[in-house]
Amino acid sequence: MKRRELIKYLSVLPVSGAVTGAVLPFQSVQAEEMPDYKPEFQSGPKRLAAIITEYRPGSHADVIIGKYLEGFNQDQMAPYPDSKIVSIFTEQVPDNDMSRPLAKKYNVPIFRTVADALTLGGNQLAVDGVILIGEHGVYPTNDKEQKLYPRFEMFLKITDVFRQYKKSVPVFNDKHLSWSWRQAKRMVEISKELKFPMLAGSTIPVSWRIPAVDTPYGAKQKYAVGISFSGLDIYGFHLLDGLQAVVERRKGGETGVRAVQCLEGQDCWNFIDQNEWVKRLFDLAISHSETRVAGSMRDLVKKPAVFIIDYNDGLKAAAFLLTGLLQDFTYAIDIEGQQKPFSTLMKLQAGKPHYHFGCLVKNMEIMFKTGKAPYPVERTMLSSGILDFALESRILGYKILETPELSRVRYLSSPESHFFSKGWDKNGKRLD
Repeated sequence: MKRRELIKYLSVLPVSGAVTGAVLPFQSVQAEEMPDYKPEFQSGPKRLAAIITEYRPGSHADVIIGKYLEGFNQDQMAPYPDSKIVSIFTEQVPDNDMSRPLAKKYNVPIFRTVADALTLGGNQLAVDGVILIGEHGVYPTNDKEQKLYPRFEMFLKITDVFRQYKKSVPVFNDKHLSWSWRQAKRMVEISKELKFPMLAGSTIPVSWRIPAVDTPYGAKQKYAVGISFSGLDIYGFHLLDGLQAVVERRKGGETGVRAVQCLEGQDCWNFIDQNEWVKRLFDLAISHSETRVAGSMRDLVKKPAVFIIDYNDGLKAAAFLLTGLLQDFTYAIDIEGQQKPFSTLMKLQAGKPHYHFGCLVKNMEIMFKTGKAPYPVERTMLSSGILDFALESRILGYKILETPELSRVRYLSSPESHFFSKGWDKNGKRLD
C-alpha cells in the first residue's frame, strides 16, 4: 500500500465495530538500518524545528514557540529555554499571522515544506529536535465533533525525513497525538520503530498544583473523579490527560482500559446521584476550584457531560465537563490505605505568559537536552484513545463501548513528578 493510500485508509476507518482491533501492518524497509538515538552533547543550544498548523495571537504556537523566541515570560527578557528555534514551517497563514514578523525579528528562516524545515534547505537532517504543534487553523470537523487537525500527516512528513537520512531526533507533539486512536497508536509505534524519544500531551499534568501533591507511587487506587469545562473534544483531552497523569502512578502501573461511556444531560446528573463514590469524590474535587460560580450547579450547567472509564485492574473513573460552573481542572482519587483521598487543583494562568505552557516547555527541554522523555508518550496515546472512544459512545446512543484496543496498553511511569509547585507573582511573572 502506498503512503498516500495508507493515510487515506487510516483516516476513514470507523472506530467502532468488528475492525476496531485491526492494526495495519507497516514496516519500513529502512527501519532495520536506523541507529539507536544517542543525544549529541555538542556545545551550544539544541537546534529545534517548529512544525505548526497556524501561528497567531493566543494560539498554542504563540505560547510555546513564543517562549523560545521571547523568553519564558514572553517579555524579551531572561529566563529563556536553553534550546533555540532555527526553522519554522506553518501550514496556514491567517491574516493575523505572527510567524512572519517574529521570524524576521529573530532571524529565523521560514521554509515552504516540512522537509526543508528539518534539513534547513540542505541534504541532511540539520536539527536536534522537532516541535509539532498541530493545533488551531481552519480544518474540517467530523460527525463526532472532532477537529481533524493533521498531526498524524505532519508527523509522517517529519518521520519521512528521518527515514530518508537514516537519522532521528526527539519529537514533541502538542496535545492529542491524533483525533483517531489508530493514528495515535501508529505515531507511537513509529517512534519505537525509528528509535527516537517522543513526548506529547497537555499542559494540565505539569501545571502548578494547589496543593502541590501527587498520588503516592505504587499505591492501589479504586475510584477517581476529574472536573473541568468547555468542549468535549478540545478540553475533554486536557481533562483526560490530567486524570491519566495521576492514575498511571497506581500499583502495577497502567494496565489499560476495558470500557468507556459518555453520558450527557440528565443522565450525567443521574450518574452522580446513583453512585456514592462519584458524589463523594466530586464534592472533594470541586472544593479546590477557584472559579466556581455561585448558584445551583444544575441550573448553571446547560450541557453537562461525563466520560466514564473502566480500567482493567478495577479502577473506575469519571471525568466531568461542566461549562458554566467553573473554569479550572480539579481531581480527587481514593487511595487504598489512605483515609483522606488525594485531591488537587491543576491551575492555569488565564493571560500571558500562560505559565502552564512554560511548565510544558521546561519538560520538553528535559527531553531535548537528555534524549529521554520525562514521562511516557503512552500516557497521551491512552488519553487520545479514551477520548476517541468516548465520543464514539456519544454518537452511538451513549452505549458502553468495550475497548480491547485500549485494554492492551501497558506502561510504567517514573516515580518522579514533573508538575510545578510555584506559580507567578503579582505581575504575572513566573516564580520558578
